Amino acid sequence: MRFFAIVTAMALSATMAQAQTAAHMPGATVAKPTVVKSTRVKEPLVEFEMMTWPEVKQALGDGKTTALFYTGGTEQRGPQNVNGGHTLMAKATVKAIAMKLGNAIAMPVLPYTPNNASAQLPGTIGLTPEILASVIERVSEEAIVTGFKNVILMQDHGGGTNVYGEVAKTLDAKHAAQGIHVYFCDEVYAKAQGDFGNWLDSKGYPRSSHAGIPDTSTMLYLGGDTWVRKELIPTALGDPATPPGQRGGGPVDQSARPSVNNGITGDARRSSVALGKMAFDMKVDYAVRQIRGFLGMTPNSTRPQQLKH
Repeated sequence: MRFFAIVTAMALSATMAQAQTAAHMPGATVAKPTVVKSTRVKEPLVEFEMMTWPEVKQALGDGKTTALFYTGGTEQRGPQNVNGGHTLMAKATVKAIAMKLGNAIAMPVLPYTPNNASAQLPGTIGLTPEILASVIERVSEEAIVTGFKNVILMQDHGGGTNVYGEVAKTLDAKHAAQGIHVYFCDEVYAKAQGDFGNWLDSKGYPRSSHAGIPDTSTMLYLGGDTWVRKELIPTALGDPATPPGQRGGGPVDQSARPSVNNGITGDARRSSVALGKMAFDMKVDYAVRQIRGFLGMTPNSTRPQQLKH
């Protein structure tokens, strides 16, 4: 056996030596390795924190002079959803809005908004409305110094809703004479959420608000089992949904009684990826439409309209 092993090794060495010699002989043809070119189209850079300063400067020069500030939030979202849901969804949403607008840059998402921590449901870290106002005013002013001509404020969490409008109004009055504007895009949150809730009602889905079908479905669509504990969805039943006229609207879901205090308001058990895509697309479409209106843009355009004098 040892003899045969030695003979085999010698034969293999001889074969390799012959191949190397042949490759270096005059006129020898050597096969070149095949290079496979990527067919993936490179995405435009629209996220400020993923750009270098020369790339930001170039983007501003190319007309991307609208800064999108979208705030998220850190709070418990029921047993099935991760605490950073607002921020995670906000990052995906503001990027999609910037991509669709074509003339905007998505600024870093603020992960804290007005809320209160709880020892019973330990997933929330919040700010006060006053702190939020100071932060978004400061970052808006910084964006203006950077070179942005329009600043859009948006939210993914209901806390401090009036703050955005107040800051936008104050800053717009301050800078409008220089052709710089600050707007509050409220439809991405309130109107899109309300209309989606009404659609769920019309299709017989149980009403829910916090950590319910809209939240859980959107997180399923965007983050899958990384953002949502899928095995807990079949038991994702919480306190009764809010009555008509309040956030969530619709009739109280009697199947959600009695009170369980698990962070869910309503019933999230029928959450799905398909519903999540619908909710996400609505938010993006509503935001793009409203922002284009602010900027005097025609539908599907990346340039402001030429106003008639």
